[in-house]
Amino acid sequence: MSELFQNAKENLSFLLVSLVIVLAAVVLAKAIEKAIGFENDERNRTRRLAFVGIFSAISGVLMLLEFPLPFAPPFYKIDLSELPVLICAFAYGPMAGVISEFLKVLIKLLIKGTTTAFVGDLANFVIGIMLILPAAVIYHVKKTRKTALIGMGAGIALMTVFGTVFNAVYLLPTFARLYGMPLEAIIDMGTQINTGIHDVTTFVCFCVAPFNLVKGILVSLLTFLLYKRLSPMIHKVHDDTLLTR
Repeated sequence: MSELFQNAKENLSFLLVSLVIVLAAVVLAKAIEKAIGFENDERNRTRRLAFVGIFSAISGVLMLLEFPLPFAPPFYKIDLSELPVLICAFAYGPMAGVISEFLKVLIKLLIKGTTTAFVGDLANFVIGIMLILPAAVIYHVKKTRKTALIGMGAGIALMTVFGTVFNAVYLLPTFARLYGMPLEAIIDMGTQINTGIHDVTTFVCFCVAPFNLVKGILVSLLTFLLYKRLSPMIHKVHDDTLLTR
């Protein structure tokens, strides 16, 4: 009975932490939009909501299409679900990006559920936000090709560094506890791939950091290539300032 109570307590604690993180991301995005003077055109509110929903749905499906990387254990699988989210954030601002990121994870959970005791789903949201927010904010300060590249570069750097630290400090220990897999067993899975891995620090440096770096680069590159082409569909008029200067 005590073990059951402890498990329920841990699950509830994780749920509360997850909700706080989601709310904090929404508040942060709203505050940033206000700080940079970003304003949504209320005349296109319905259109904006429709596209946020469309991009979220596409992202949720893309989240189901995962593939492993050779330098990380099999439960680390890469997906390109941040691609539509980043396009959405470029088009409609940081808040739209955060909402789309959240809906994406929710859609994936409704379709497939979780295979990581929800820890991987939280990681996908949080680390995704680390890419989306800097990219969207810097781009919306001044919409040019240069700021888009700078924003995506900043996002890649932040998601790589933050994702590495967040995994080491919170995600891996939480996953081990909720999933019922000893942390040592997780590290051993990394050691079988790379003999230089022998503790949490080396695990996140050799597995998590390059994983996030590869994902960030792929998503940013595809966004750079696709967004200009999708602009006429997203906006009623072609946005000539987008990724052209």
